[in-house]
Amino acid sequence: MKKYIVMGLCAASALLIIPSCKKESFGDFYRNPSKVTETTVEKQFAGMLYAYRQLTVPDYRNYFVTILPTIARYIQIDGWANEANQLIPGAAAIDDRWSRYYEGLAQFRELETVYHSSDEIVQSETRIFLLAAKIFFYDQTQQIVDIHGSIPWSEAGKLSSNGGDYTVSYSAYDSAEDIYTTMLDDLKSISTELNGLTIPSTSGFANQDLINNGDLDLWKKYCNSLRVRMLTRISDAGSFSSRAQSELAEIIENPSTYPLILTNADNAQLDVFDPSTGINATGFQDALESWNGNIAGKKMIDHMNENKDPRLPFVFEPGAEADDEFIGLDPMLTSSVQSNLITGPASSGGGTLAIYNRSTFSRNDYFPGILITASEVNFLLSEYYQNAGNSSTAQTYFEDGITESIALFQEIRSVSNDNITPAADAPSQTAINDYIERIGWGTNNIQLIAMQKWLHFNMMQPYQNWAEVRRLDYPTFEFRLDPSDNQKTVPVKWNLPSSEPTYNGENYSVVADQDNVNTKLFWDVN
Repeated sequence: MKKYIVMGLCAASALLIIPSCKKESFGDFYRNPSKVTETTVEKQFAGMLYAYRQLTVPDYRNYFVTILPTIARYIQIDGWANEANQLIPGAAAIDDRWSRYYEGLAQFRELETVYHSSDEIVQSETRIFLLAAKIFFYDQTQQIVDIHGSIPWSEAGKLSSNGGDYTVSYSAYDSAEDIYTTMLDDLKSISTELNGLTIPSTSGFANQDLINNGDLDLWKKYCNSLRVRMLTRISDAGSFSSRAQSELAEIIENPSTYPLILTNADNAQLDVFDPSTGINATGFQDALESWNGNIAGKKMIDHMNENKDPRLPFVFEPGAEADDEFIGLDPMLTSSVQSNLITGPASSGGGTLAIYNRSTFSRNDYFPGILITASEVNFLLSEYYQNAGNSSTAQTYFEDGITESIALFQEIRSVSNDNITPAADAPSQTAINDYIERIGWGTNNIQLIAMQKWLHFNMMQPYQNWAEVRRLDYPTFEFRLDPSDNQKTVPVKWNLPSSEPTYNGENYSVVADQDNVNTKLFWDVN
């Protein structure tokens, strides 16, 4: 169907307005562009946040249709029963993720159109909306680029500005390198502008901003932290390496000019205020529990057990028949043995596998939409200093990242409206220190950082998790494959949706030779 067209047009300009499903109570809390005849910058900002809610706050289709059959397997953040061709990304997973990105892109393009057609007074009053929208939009864009590589982008989503003419609205592809360059250039300018910006008291930004509650300092930190993430990701990529190192040094060595998210109080996230509104995590339960998508994988459980990870009882819960032991599913077992362990009777081992903690994750209707956390930024800084030869400072940021991660999972559990799994006691500082000591900083430090990223992101930020595993080639995983499987290695990216050659064939033909799951992205050089 045309709603999956590359332009993000989603079949009609009506999708420049918020979709109508499951939003009956939304108007009580957020401005709803679909209920007005004319839009504004402020309403388009709310519309974009709402359009991207399903890619931000845990959502049924994002997890059940997209993440669990693909990324969760590639990096073994859960356990599953082996099946034929299990490493090939399915069409439904690809189409869903693609469609949702372009629905939000259409909202963003309309925001740009409305802003640039406004008079100078309106532009001055709404400037913060445009800048914040760009930061959030670039965050979402990095994710889709890191999944597919080249995508239609700079001219995508312009059906409205093209007067509704489809014939001139099919968008050409932008290379992943060009998109990264454009975003990094703009984010650098935005960072500078935010330092000199004053938000007008009449703007209403605090009421519309569901991410940072109108706090300008937090938007500065979000912007600069996103830059650090993106620059680190391209830091080994040929022509980008020099720029990445230069800008990382500029940001990291000038914290007053370029503040970063370094404590959980500053995390960029889309909070759930009321699960009865359209922004909620209520679909998380069906997504993870309906088909046993919450099974713990052996590699993660074993690492947490062996090192007495304080996060373990907050992230997972023991199987009902496991006598309080945490046991993960071995991916190298046969599918029949795995199926017995997952759904079989206790006599065949059923009920012994650990699962993701239901009160922290799947039944927590208030689970926030995590964008960037203090732990992620601390680990990025640790990597920066380690590569720069400053192991002592790298260790400090590494340990801070672990500490903030331990605290974050306790915080997420504390906002849960579910208590099927009673909250574990907060770990003592001694337990935290002992864990950090057991990890053993000093040998293979980049691998230590990569492992902690994997543990921290887990099921919470799977897209970032997969990107970092690909970039650092760590942790490594084993898979049981069938000789008849068409794909015998983990994909390094996804195919483009099948609708692309069908509806945007002329532009697709330019990138057709790159459209396979074994062609690495430009930053994946290891």
